[in-house]
Amino acid sequence: MEEFIVKITPEEAGRRLDVFVLEFLRGKNPGISRTFVQKLLKEKRITIKNLISLKPHYKIKPGDEIRVLIEKKKEPAIEPENIPLGIIYEDTDLAIINKPAGLVTHPAPGNYEHTLVNALRYHFSDLSDINPQKPGIVHRLDKDTSGLLVIAKNNAAHLGLAQQFARHTIKRKYVALVKGRVEFKEHVIEMPIGRHPRRRKNMSVGFGKKAKYAKTYYKTMARTDTFSFLELYPYTGRTHQLRVHLAFIGHPILGDAKYSRNNDFIRLALHAQSLGFVHPRTGKFMEFSCDIPPEFAELISKGGCGK
Repeated sequence: MEEFIVKITPEEAGRRLDVFVLEFLRGKNPGISRTFVQKLLKEKRITIKNLISLKPHYKIKPGDEIRVLIEKKKEPAIEPENIPLGIIYEDTDLAIINKPAGLVTHPAPGNYEHTLVNALRYHFSDLSDINPQKPGIVHRLDKDTSGLLVIAKNNAAHLGLAQQFARHTIKRKYVALVKGRVEFKEHVIEMPIGRHPRRRKNMSVGFGKKAKYAKTYYKTMARTDTFSFLELYPYTGRTHQLRVHLAFIGHPILGDAKYSRNNDFIRLALHAQSLGFVHPRTGKFMEFSCDIPPEFAELISKGGCGK
């Protein structure tokens, strides 16, 4: 059981018990509902000193000490799955994986199977466990983004790599096919990114208090009147950064149904092509790269791209 105790101040007095507890618990877990709080009251898992039969409409008083007991949810076990992996490199501390498009990086509520982590559990005997539900995962790629990921096999390697990501010293290059003819040969997009004000599962460029600094450099490698082929270098690592920045300048990534309309391609045309970092044990800089996906190359060859 997880226990929470909160003492009511004079400013908080007079409020309904269920409403107060709901707001308090949502500060710990945004997914808590009013129905859940009422269920706790019925099960007598919300008490005030000797009062155990409390009604939802009870008006809280100054000095009331509210005690809430919540049963901890047990996370489902992550089972190994024999999902093929493109292992680019491996040593005792880390591995480099070429993740295919369509593969979720790690488990999440409602999705504990068929992820990269399930595959890692099958292919590797040792993985970092700093986050037990995401063994080995130092960073992630969106489900529909393909390309290179570094996997940590122990906690020392995990921490060493995580520090480099936090300091933005990891060298990363993505390639993308975007809608339209990009005007500039090279350019920097430097716009803050935050949660979309209405579509909460989306991100957007914005200047609200919670928006975070984001910077992307791009280089145009080829272009036609209908699409362009870009190299992308993110200086920061905000959620959906490349997708949001490119949509903002009017050149959304092909196949990105989340941030664009009438923008067809067989998949999200974003690929993490190269990754460079200092090895956490040896201190030597290492860099890895992979080919662009064949579907990218096919469109480029058919498009008769010019520079």
